[in-house]
Amino acid sequence: MKPKLIDIVGAGPAGLYTAILARRLLQGARVRVTEQNPQGATFGFGVVFSYEALDFLRADDPELHALITPQMERWQNMTLNIPGRPLTIDGVGFTAIGRLRLIEILRERAATLGVELRFDTRIDSADLLDGDLIVGADGINSVVRQSDQGFQPSLEHFGNCFAWFGTPRRFETLTQSFVQTRHGALNAHHYRYAPDISTFIVECTKDTFELSKFASMSEAESACVCAGIFSEVLEGAPLITNRSVWRQFPRLWCERWVSGNRVILGDAAHTAHFSVGSGTRLAFDDAIALMRCLSEHDDMYAGLAAYQEMRPPIAAKIVNAANTSALWYESFDDRLKSEPIDFAFSYITRSGRVDRDRLRKIAPEFAKLYDAERPATVPVL
Repeated sequence: MKPKLIDIVGAGPAGLYTAILARRLLQGARVRVTEQNPQGATFGFGVVFSYEALDFLRADDPELHALITPQMERWQNMTLNIPGRPLTIDGVGFTAIGRLRLIEILRERAATLGVELRFDTRIDSADLLDGDLIVGADGINSVVRQSDQGFQPSLEHFGNCFAWFGTPRRFETLTQSFVQTRHGALNAHHYRYAPDISTFIVECTKDTFELSKFASMSEAESACVCAGIFSEVLEGAPLITNRSVWRQFPRLWCERWVSGNRVILGDAAHTAHFSVGSGTRLAFDDAIALMRCLSEHDDMYAGLAAYQEMRPPIAAKIVNAANTSALWYESFDDRLKSEPIDFAFSYITRSGRVDRDRLRKIAPEFAKLYDAERPATVPVL
């Protein structure tokens, strides 16, 4: 029997997209989304999609693809601001959109399809919901996951510390800026998500964090200090705060994504480090897989079993690459001691998914430069 009432906890991109697909693919089902924050409240700044991720979305959901792509900023190359020698890595196509704008597009689409939306409503336990199917799309602190021991979560944190800022400064490409200070090196991940505003994530090792005394600063104070450290790349622009607290990235993986009539997806089930820009894509792909499995089976529990069998192994490939990428950043300050060309090669191959041959295909100009300076007989970093 298919679910008659679907309760979704969380009205971020994962929850809203799940609701949209449920209304489209499970016709006749009542879909209710509950969000603890007020409508229009969001934390963070921009959301990144690779060109590859957009291709997947266009194939799976051309309607949503058509809605969001006109709102996106696009660029083809990546810039590495390395001390002594900035370098460009060509062919690494990305797009970005404001998180709030994406949520509003999804919310409007969900409302049009008849999804019931409840904002400013806190659910303290999934036991309080009466849906035939309960979906936890409520992020790293998921109430649905925490209400049920069946998901078997494993949670730890990476060593580096980071804070998520914005800035009223336009960057032409996705950029990684590395700066040395007397307390150690800091890195900024920055990209525009609207014509005149960008995400600006500052990251450093735990030692640099402690020596810089960020823990004793307010959000405004640390924004001011970081703006000073990255003043050259910011060209004097300030950093904007929005719950821009320093923290360590959580490494979450659940062995089970289904427990009875409850299912989790997105950051409630797994996390992927922001350095690979795949968090929202993974959540969308989870939602697509879940609703397809449910629509293809007459029995809800058979559909949930199919989702459990099919989706986690696929997601694990991207999550593992993200984890490998995150570990690279934990030693980026030591890697800065190498030559810029070697540092750049180490960066672009950090996830383990790009070798020298693939590099020649995806970034031919950088590969040509690297081959000229580092013939294949020379050991690579």
